Amino acid sequence: MSLHDDYARLTPFEIAFPDRTAVAALSAEVAEEAKQRGVDDGVPETFITLLAVGELVRRMRGPDAPPESTYPFGALLYHGVHFLRGGCPLYLLETGATRRLVLAVPDAARGDVRERDTLDPPSVAGYLQLPQHLLWTGGAATGGTPESLDGVFWTLSRSGMLHALPISGLLPDRPGFGALPLPPAPIADAHAWLDAEIRASGDDFASTLPGSELDELYSVETAGEVLKLLARFFALAEGGGARFDAHPGDSALDAGRPAGDPRPSAFAYTRISLAD
Repeated sequence: MSLHDDYARLTPFEIAFPDRTAVAALSAEVAEEAKQRGVDDGVPETFITLLAVGELVRRMRGPDAPPESTYPFGALLYHGVHFLRGGCPLYLLETGATRRLVLAVPDAARGDVRERDTLDPPSVAGYLQLPQHLLWTGGAATGGTPESLDGVFWTLSRSGMLHALPISGLLPDRPGFGALPLPPAPIADAHAWLDAEIRASGDDFASTLPGSELDELYSVETAGEVLKLLARFFALAEGGGARFDAHPGDSALDAGRPAGDPRPSAFAYTRISLAD
């Protein structure tokens, strides 16, 4: 199986919202409506009740979509709006750094970071893109079809709640992708996620995919594992021990990329690799 982390791949934001100006207009409408109603549009449950959001969700879902699809579409809009408001912070976690975070708490987090009162993300909202095909979700543990985990959106609300949206099944040869909103979690508890043992049996991130041991693949089957991975990423960003290299968008690579390689993102991004 071919892993990929040479450049930032086309993001779910770019796929779902090809017209960035439309998202900016929606963001302004949402902010104005929230102000008039005296509500906080940083709370997803409030965000999806706003009229501008509801209208767009209905168009995105289509007339035949089941009612339960409303919240995933609303959550995608929520993270898309806050991702755009934050300046579209895109972080590409290189394979070696990802493996380090899956296996253990970053060494730097065992000192200064652990002594701090909070463990904050590097930006209020962002998208953490993982190496393609390294982490999987679904399959034997859930009775579903295994899907490659592309990455995770996060948004930190003013009330200190972390909202996360894992994205899976993002493939160049088919439209759409999977999005599963997680329950909100207080960022004040992030230190506890670093060492938490999530699965009732077996090791966290252990994969049940056939042949996964050959390519050293991992699985993410629970909300707690997503939070654990995010917390370790936040610790890495705060505590050092990794290189954070800024890159411009690589959309120019699109014309000359080999067949089968993923499309590059047009966003500028930060590539994260191990310092050693």
